[in-house]
This record gives sequence, C-alpha cells and structure tokens, in this order.
Amino acid sequence: MITKMANIIKDGTINLQSAPSIASYASAAGKKEGEGPLAEYFDYISEDVTLGENSWEKSESKLQQYAFTNALSKGSFSESDMDFLFAGDLLNQCVASGYGARETSIPFFGLFGACSTMAESLSLASIFVDSGAAVNAAAVTSSHFCSAERQFRFPVNYGGQRTPTAQWTATAAGCAIVSPHGAPPYVKAVTVGKIKDMGITDANNMGAAMAEAAHDTISRHLANMGQSIEAFDLILTGDLGKVGSDILIELFQKDDIDISEKHNDCGLMLYDLEKQDVHAGGSGCGCSASVLCGYILPEIAKGNLKNVLFAATGALMSPTIVQQGESIPGISHAVHISAF
Repeated sequence: MITKMANIIKDGTINLQSAPSIASYASAAGKKEGEGPLAEYFDYISEDVTLGENSWEKSESKLQQYAFTNALSKGSFSESDMDFLFAGDLLNQCVASGYGARETSIPFFGLFGACSTMAESLSLASIFVDSGAAVNAAAVTSSHFCSAERQFRFPVNYGGQRTPTAQWTATAAGCAIVSPHGAPPYVKAVTVGKIKDMGITDANNMGAAMAEAAHDTISRHLANMGQSIEAFDLILTGDLGKVGSDILIELFQKDDIDISEKHNDCGLMLYDLEKQDVHAGGSGCGCSASVLCGYILPEIAKGNLKNVLFAATGALMSPTIVQQGESIPGISHAVHISAF
C-alpha cells in the first residue's frame, strides 16, 4: 500500500520527503579499470576481460551479477528482500541486465539511458522507496568495452583507429540498494532529464553530444530546489570525458557561473589519462556506476563529502540512426546524495 507521495517541485524535479538511504552498494571492475587510480576502492576486479565466459555479453552479465550479489552481502540482504530490481546496460534489448537477472525471482525493470543509466536506475529506485511502493529496491548497471565496441563501432579484432575525441567504454558495474531507513548516504531529490540535441553526428564525440543535457539538468535542479553551486561539495557528471567537461564549464560560464572548482567527471576519474590509452576519458554505464558505488558513496558515508549532485549523462544513439546521418540526442538525470 502506498502511504505517501513524493513532493513534485516543478519541471522534473522531485523532492524525496523521506530521504531514503542507500543502504548498501558495491562495484565490480575489469582488468584495465583495476589498473587505474580508483583500483583500491572496487569490491571486485577481474583478472581478465572474459571473466571466464565464452562471449563478451556473458562476461558483462557476470560483472553485473558480481556487483549485485556483493551489494546484497555487504548490506546483509537476501534476494527475497528486494521488491524491485532496476537494471540497465548499453546493449540491444538490455541483454546484459536481462540475462544477468534471469536466475533471480525479483520483479525487474529493464532500463536504457545509455551512460546515464546509473542515475536513472537510482532515481527510480529512490522514488519507489520514498513513495512506499517498495521497501527495498536495487539499482544496477554495467558496460563492457568489447561488447559495446562490437555493437556501436567495430569488433575489437577489427583494429579500428580511434579518434582523439573517442572515449573508452568501461568494463565495470555498480549496484546500489535503496531502503527507507538507515545510515547515509541519503537521496534527497532527483531531477529527470530532458532530451537535448547539440547537432553532433560523430559517434566518437559523445562528450560534446551530452554536454548540453548535463547543463540543462543541473541548471534546472539548482533553480527548482533554490540552491546554488556552493551548496554542493561535488557536481559529478558521467561520462562527459575531457571534451564534454570542457564544454559544460563553458556553458555555465555563459550563465556567469563557475563550476570548474566543484565539477568532476567519472570518465576522468576512472582512468589515468596520461598513463592509460583512453583518449578523451571513460564512458559506458559501468563507468559512472563503478565510480559512484566504489568511491563516491563511501566518501559520503564517511562524511568526507557532504552533498553531491550526481548527474550522469547518456548519448541516446544507435548504429542504425548514426549511419542514417542523424544527430545524437543527449540526456542527463541528476540525483542529490547527502551525508545528512
């Protein structure tokens, strides 16, 4: 029975009256990600990209399973405690999520928001818990470099040349379990993204395609909640990479707002851009998921970060549409996560 409703402020922003807790969280990463600057924060690091499976898609499903089962274990939850599972990935028909969850009996929502999926899944899980529609809800997302390359560009063994603006799809996953009561982090509010199109047609320049969506969602969230940039310790996007992050800062400069000291991007945090060949940074659903669940949420729980606006971004493209010459729509969903 639904006992209360979340308070809708305006224009896509929802204030969560009960501020549900992210009661448990876990991350899983591939070998390359395990060689990056955040390696010590991941719950699981694979020794190779196959994870012992005979296809990249199965490998990704397994990565997602690791994140989910670790989150259950860390929070002393069982599968039967979960009322809903919100899961998504980059692949057609969300097969990494669907096949990853097929051995569970949890009511399942399959989501596609491209690289924004972690914020989308966490938003929906939090809204369900806040409204009373669920007691416990899990949000999990993943990506895999090889499965994504095969679908969106060329199979890895093709050896295609990557452009300087290209980003590296993370082999990683993250899971967050939302509950009505508990310790921090808490979800205070969410802002649902709007489709924004900057006219970018280059599938290897996703950061530029998504920057306006991040600008719009962050701006609306601040305006609707009556907040300023100064209210947050961190404005965290994911995954704009180097190109998109620079554009986002320029867009806010046109509003006479300097976010450069508050902003960071998951695509810039996951890898060492100087030592690891990822060009403009990281991308993929698993990039922001692993950074959030592996590093950011623990920092909030410890009180090192008080208020974070997590604004994951997605390029809503498909190979078919790109080959037709269409531009790439962007989306960004924002989640205000707090230590109190």
